Amino acid sequence: MSRKTGVNFNSSGSAEVRLWAPKCTAVSIVIENKQAEIALQKKTQGFWFIQTNDIKPGDRYKFLLDQKDAWPDPASLSQPDGVHHASEAIDLAAYNWTDNHWKNIDQEKYILYELHVGTFSSRGDFKGLEEKLAYLKKLGINAIEIMPIAQFPGNRNWGYDGVFPFAVQNSYGGPAALQHLVDKCHQNGMGVILDVVYNHLGPEGNYLDIFGHYFTDKYNTPWGKAINFDDGWCDGVREYFIENALMWFRDFHIDALRLDAVHAIKDLSPKHLLKEIKEQVDLLMQASGRRHYLIVEMDLNDTRFINPINKCGYGLDAQWVDEFHHALRVASGNEQTGYYEDFNGLHHLAKSYMDAYVYDGMYSPHRKKMFGVKASGNPGNQFIVFSQNHDQVGNRMLGERTSQLVSFEMQKLMAGAVFCSPFLPMLFMGEEYGETNPFLYFVSHTDEALAKAVREGRRREFASFHGEGEAPDPNAIETFEQSKLQWQLLEQQPHKALFNYYKFLIETRKSEPALHLLDRKLVKAEVEKEQQLLILERGSANNKLICMMNFSKQPQRFEPASEGGHYIKLVDSAAVQWNGPGETALATLTGEKIAIQPESIVIYKRV
Repeated sequence: MSRKTGVNFNSSGSAEVRLWAPKCTAVSIVIENKQAEIALQKKTQGFWFIQTNDIKPGDRYKFLLDQKDAWPDPASLSQPDGVHHASEAIDLAAYNWTDNHWKNIDQEKYILYELHVGTFSSRGDFKGLEEKLAYLKKLGINAIEIMPIAQFPGNRNWGYDGVFPFAVQNSYGGPAALQHLVDKCHQNGMGVILDVVYNHLGPEGNYLDIFGHYFTDKYNTPWGKAINFDDGWCDGVREYFIENALMWFRDFHIDALRLDAVHAIKDLSPKHLLKEIKEQVDLLMQASGRRHYLIVEMDLNDTRFINPINKCGYGLDAQWVDEFHHALRVASGNEQTGYYEDFNGLHHLAKSYMDAYVYDGMYSPHRKKMFGVKASGNPGNQFIVFSQNHDQVGNRMLGERTSQLVSFEMQKLMAGAVFCSPFLPMLFMGEEYGETNPFLYFVSHTDEALAKAVREGRRREFASFHGEGEAPDPNAIETFEQSKLQWQLLEQQPHKALFNYYKFLIETRKSEPALHLLDRKLVKAEVEKEQQLLILERGSANNKLICMMNFSKQPQRFEPASEGGHYIKLVDSAAVQWNGPGETALATLTGEKIAIQPESIVIYKRV
């Protein structure tokens, strides 16, 4: 199998050029550095093709449409001078991979770490990320999740304004640097998850509509015209995005894709786009012998996305569960505004531990309708949970991280709540040591009118928060610089202690069967409302754990119900070694009441 779209090189070194441009009556490829022009031959259903020896890797080119204007390649692999300039021909097979023996990590064993390439390191590129792999390995991470790297305008962006889905961001290092990063990750026993956006494209440098019917007026999205997945001429569009998913797996050895906001993919076709992607990925895995996962983010509690194809689902492997995050945030004392108004804290957190979805057929006051379905038949490894992520931090006006919103003790409790869950845990970069810099919303549009519109839109969005100051200018370089991680904090307290605590939690998660075996049938969660205690039980028999979480600001005494057996303490977030106030909980359960420190978690294991 090889890439079907754009400029590609076959085994003999010839360039095969295939373009979908149904709106055009004549198409040529212009090689800028050779001042050459080669006409493409018209094929069926809007495709154009030519095989030639006149294009070599490294050549810069554009497509000349109807002998009028020339534009970058919609399937460009590299935009070395940005979104408005020529594409660069790339031979994806030129990289010499060293990961032939790599096997993707079992999905249920994933410990995920979400990061943004530009702000994760001082370099702000793939090389800077490579230099931190030993750190991530020491922490215990085995899968990094990279925010979108498809080419966007300028060199500062969250990545969701990408306009060349196949091109690897030039300021991050381009396609060869990404291949090298993935290779290095695999050498370090670490999987790579890539965030891709199939629900919209950004505004600046978006030239797709000039070539073909990539967009439709049938639907609306928060970001403009919807991508055309089910209207006239949709076949070429569907192939374009399916080819994109296959490319990341086949040519970049990416282990999993996280598909952004799939609820905004509008498709009423008999076979949904996501289901077709899954089927094609299955064929790729059969051919390559490699294993790949598809993970979705969605604002829908709908198991259709993650149910197997033979059970009328789309067959995707896992999804983010925002509701766990929302319930945990409210339980930790954060405000109940906006979508948080649907969540009452501890009771909903307990329900999420038990049921994955909080709203699984209940009335949602925020949505003003019945919402969700039950997820009782779906295993725990299909759900990814977290105490923060790029959205939940960066969509705040001032981009405050959890470290700026709750106490140090509560940070440790929230981390424990995530790692005790019967789901896959995910961290957001810097969380593990209590990063204090915000993660703000930033862009680097070169179109001044667009930059102004984004700036004013952000200020209007947070107009009611004027008492907290003014929303930072997304286009200002200071906004981006302020969002970079401060690695020197790791040498300071309490950041060093927090890092060691996270490391210990991850080690405990990996070593304790009751935690890493994600059997949702062996989960019990109860709430002591007056004491603001949540008691979570995991596992059974001699693999049973009792996790006691005190979300109140006072010490609490509690006598856990016991089926007999001897229990020893595994974790106490209040321990002095984690910079806590000191342990008060007994080393073993003796049938007496346990004294639990404020805003802390204590975990006991049956032996």
